[in-house]
Amino acid sequence: MTEGYSSVAMRNHWTSYYKWLQTGKWTWLAFVHQFTRLALPVLNVKSVYLAIDDTLTLRSSQKAPSSKIHHQHGNKPNLVRFVRGQCWVSLAIIATRINGDSVALPLLSRLIPGVGNTGKLVAANSLIRAIYHLFQGLKVTVLVDSWYMRRHFIECMQSKGFHVTGQVRIDTRLYDIPPERQLGKRGRPRKYGDKYTPKRIAHLKKTEATLKLYGKKQTIRYRSKLVKVRFLEGRMVIAVWSELENKDGAWKPARLFLSTDTALTPVQLIESYGRRWSTETMFNQLKLQWGLKEAWQQTRQTLHRWVHITNVAYGILQLLTCINSDEVLHLCQLSPWRKNEPITAGLIRKRLARILMHVPIQSWMNLKCKKISVLNMPIYNGSDG
Repeated sequence: MTEGYSSVAMRNHWTSYYKWLQTGKWTWLAFVHQFTRLALPVLNVKSVYLAIDDTLTLRSSQKAPSSKIHHQHGNKPNLVRFVRGQCWVSLAIIATRINGDSVALPLLSRLIPGVGNTGKLVAANSLIRAIYHLFQGLKVTVLVDSWYMRRHFIECMQSKGFHVTGQVRIDTRLYDIPPERQLGKRGRPRKYGDKYTPKRIAHLKKTEATLKLYGKKQTIRYRSKLVKVRFLEGRMVIAVWSELENKDGAWKPARLFLSTDTALTPVQLIESYGRRWSTETMFNQLKLQWGLKEAWQQTRQTLHRWVHITNVAYGILQLLTCINSDEVLHLCQLSPWRKNEPITAGLIRKRLARILMHVPIQSWMNLKCKKISVLNMPIYNGSDG
């Protein structure tokens, strides 16, 4: 935090800014709403992809907010299976860069409490409920992993008009559409048809394709079918069994993907779920380069405020990489030999840091009405402006 405050032209003592973060009368939810309203016109898309995922920040102190023992499911060789840390459930919007790569812009994050019955599913529903009204009139697809593919969560998303695409267990019970009931036959009509067993799945038509997934082109083979799902009480979904090819030519074990948007083709479903992988890059950069790993505030409110300030700052830079304009290109041209190089958020961050050191933000504030006055903003005309 001190490093962030010292990068701008401070007028007051640095303790004043800490008090503003701790006891200031502002809400991070309105802050995130403004960022979402800023991002949607820039993205200019009719189909929005939202991704929900969770991550752990390791802690050694029991006094840290919501610090408790978690199962480390990442199978990292340098960590034990159970670690102490803080679990964050985050909601991100997936954008597309100029070169076609996907990038995750963090919107909301919620710290799972250390006590009580609030789990990751409850947190995920809370994040969507806090922001879903901003996507009215847009086709929204929520991308999740197998942890969040539960009936309660999917029904909550569909009640808001959202589709859900995610991975499920390979042995999930899937059924055919039942045949029509014969006239005059007694008893109630069948809800499910024949079950899809591994033998039946192996006889489905197999298709191979080359797609750009997880940052590179990969060869896949897939089978697809419109089925009924038992854990969704017979809801119709599209199911895709997908296999990736290894470097040595062998095929990895099949994975099963489901989507409530039955109008999707199998390739569209696989490509849309592949966008969720950009959240892993987002978490890695937020932890190692943006200070999420060092966010050691003493209260939940202060911690949430600082994390969302960091998320929006990270999201704005990533959003600029999705804009094809001369102004953004000028920010990246710090060196003459990088004229034809790709636009990166790191270069934009360095240039903006040099500019903001000369911006007197405090002078924009009207002390009488406590609002920023746009008409009398001083304009900086230095070499970096």
